[in-house]
Amino acid sequence: MFARLQPAFWLPTTALGLGLGYTLITLTRLPWWTLFGVAVLAGLLGARLTKSAPADGYRRIWPWSLVPLCLWGLYVYLADSFGNVDLGAVFFHLQAGITDHGGSERIVAAGLYTLSMLGLLCAFTWLVRRHPHLRRIEPLVAVALLVSNPLLFGLGQRSAAVVTDDDGWLDQHYQKPVIQAQDNPPNLLILYLESLERTYGEPAFGDTYDDLRVLGEKGVVFEGIEQINNTGWTMAGMIGSQCGTPLMPAGLVHDRQFEPLAEVVPGVECLGDLLDEQGYRLSFLGGASKAFAGKGRFYEGHGFDNVLGLSELQPRLDTTDYVNDWGLYDDTLYDLTAAEIKRLKDRGDGPWGVVNISLSAHAPTGFPARSCRKRQGEWDGEDILYSVKCSAWLARTLVERLAHDGLLDNTLVVLASDHLSMRVSVWDELVGLPRENTLILLGNGLTPRHISRRASIVDLFPTILDAMGYPPKYHQAGLGVSLLQPDTHTLLERYGKEKINARLLEDNALQHRLWEGLAPQRREDQAPLHDTPQH
Repeated sequence: MFARLQPAFWLPTTALGLGLGYTLITLTRLPWWTLFGVAVLAGLLGARLTKSAPADGYRRIWPWSLVPLCLWGLYVYLADSFGNVDLGAVFFHLQAGITDHGGSERIVAAGLYTLSMLGLLCAFTWLVRRHPHLRRIEPLVAVALLVSNPLLFGLGQRSAAVVTDDDGWLDQHYQKPVIQAQDNPPNLLILYLESLERTYGEPAFGDTYDDLRVLGEKGVVFEGIEQINNTGWTMAGMIGSQCGTPLMPAGLVHDRQFEPLAEVVPGVECLGDLLDEQGYRLSFLGGASKAFAGKGRFYEGHGFDNVLGLSELQPRLDTTDYVNDWGLYDDTLYDLTAAEIKRLKDRGDGPWGVVNISLSAHAPTGFPARSCRKRQGEWDGEDILYSVKCSAWLARTLVERLAHDGLLDNTLVVLASDHLSMRVSVWDELVGLPRENTLILLGNGLTPRHISRRASIVDLFPTILDAMGYPPKYHQAGLGVSLLQPDTHTLLERYGKEKINARLLEDNALQHRLWEGLAPQRREDQAPLHDTPQH
């Protein structure tokens, strides 16, 4: 009986219009009111459908488009959460492990997205069941949704790469790092500044970046550090800068698909491996759990003696409940970092190296520390610029404090963003500017200056070695070259970002090199091809 009643189509079409409008403003830079404009147009279309729908047009069917709509919903959720959808990050985290993550706000968002998608699926099914014209074109809509989904396009590219007989072009450019011992090796401090890209130094963001600019006046500031594929999340950024290669996920080369990775990039030598061979005592400190995304396995498998995350550091806090969703606030993390450096220095049995990663500027809103709130005033809980300014100030304060206490004598200090920021409150402003990662080197006799080169995070590996007095063979390590050597040419300078990104989708040989041991594949060492013309 109710199926034969003349339905009002404007309500479900308006719901679909809201979904379409939200998709448009999420994936583009259209203004927020676009959402309601599209919804009104959809409602008007529904009113016209009401007039043309026959009273007996009801059919109990299931539309073909339900699954394609769900896939689009997943893509929009990922784009809304992270800005750019990186399938490499998704694959890696699924295999490396996502336990102990701190993204509770994204869990709430995922729940809201799920409820919204259920509503949209019900609205779409209701329309198709009640209008014969919609039923006729609905299979074409399903095909259009599948073909246009960037998520499926990316999956298709990666699937094709599995069966592609590529020439290992990137792998041929890989140079195994080789260094020589020195008489007075320097210490090393690397401060990864979560998402604190150099773009925040643009005038559009006011004084947000000023504290890093002040630090840069005393060292070498690098401009032009772009982000290439498979370097856009924390583990990828750390591996790119310490191993000289993007983090190509293990994917199908992993021999135990349903178990977490036992090792992380076991097939390449990284910064920790080289320094460990030179007698360095190495420590990693991070406020988040070291179990998340294989972080602990990476450092423990590449020469680090002490790998300390949330569970190891939280009991050392004076107030153990002073933590956020991800882990320690940066003021307490930096206090513990200073204590670790003092402990290593006091031992006096060789050079030390400490790697640290902050949390203050973590997307989407950041986690400004209590000490920043005392200095900067109230935080509205949304302004990422507040959190970025906090992160920069805390980093400057730590470096100046360590220098004042004599803990940075004969030490190279590296300040680097682990990757570009993901979606935040100033996303439209960020994506409208040329985006670059932060890289500043301090100490160890470096002459203060600015170096502008087209480079990527893989070039940090040989640059750090060079700045420490360990110039690698050919001034190259992994896929990177030392940015301190003007006669070298980076991959981006030679071939451009577009070509490198395309190659990263298909170079199975480089992927096998990274994960050698999980999928054994022997190869002979070869001379690098950075400065050899390619055709």
